[in-house]
Amino acid sequence: MAELEKKPFLRRIRSFVRREGRLTPGQQRALDELWPRFGIDHDEKQLDLDAIFGRSAPRILEIGFGNGASLLKMAQDNPDKDYIGIEVHRPGAGNLLHNIEREGVTNIRVMTDDAVDILKQQIPDASLDLVQLFFPDPWHKKKHHKRRIVQPEFARLLRKKLKPGGHFHMATDWQDYAEHMLKVMNAAEGFRNTSATDDYIERPDSRPLTKFEQRGHRLGHGVWDLVFEKIDA
Repeated sequence: MAELEKKPFLRRIRSFVRREGRLTPGQQRALDELWPRFGIDHDEKQLDLDAIFGRSAPRILEIGFGNGASLLKMAQDNPDKDYIGIEVHRPGAGNLLHNIEREGVTNIRVMTDDAVDILKQQIPDASLDLVQLFFPDPWHKKKHHKRRIVQPEFARLLRKKLKPGGHFHMATDWQDYAEHMLKVMNAAEGFRNTSATDDYIERPDSRPLTKFEQRGHRLGHGVWDLVFEKIDA
């Protein structure tokens, strides 16, 4: 029998590296006890978001919510909207779950796997009103730029998942990454830059100012916000 031809295995380049860190007892308890109520497991089945939240409402997905402080604030300020937060680092997820319980917030669900896989496998097409990407890893070394999550393929994926008229809101404190985001999204079919100057916008009130960002302002660091609207069906 002829030897079967071996096909090369192509590993997808990921935009993150898991740096787990140590879970505090409170974070571990939150993950153990609150995940059944507020967590969504990763599998390859498409989610029924109305069933998960128990209603039909505008849906916002945030990629990389860190410790969850700004996501929690947005959910508290907008109880008429539902939020899905994705964060691969479990201490941040545990922290958010703890605060969800403490504050009595009911309109957030948490996921802890690769956002690209979740979008491809679990998020229904044309189901999201807004996707948020705030301060992602800039992968500032040129040899690592391919790891940046904002790439043409990612823009095409978001175009499928956003509703017509939905938005993609990005923010970064790395000017080089801001310029990269702008270039990718300006070239992305089916999107329109909402900036009056075709580049960046002022931070909208809907994006809370984080302690990290406040410190950056004091040190003279810039922050760039970009919002693109899906303009086709």
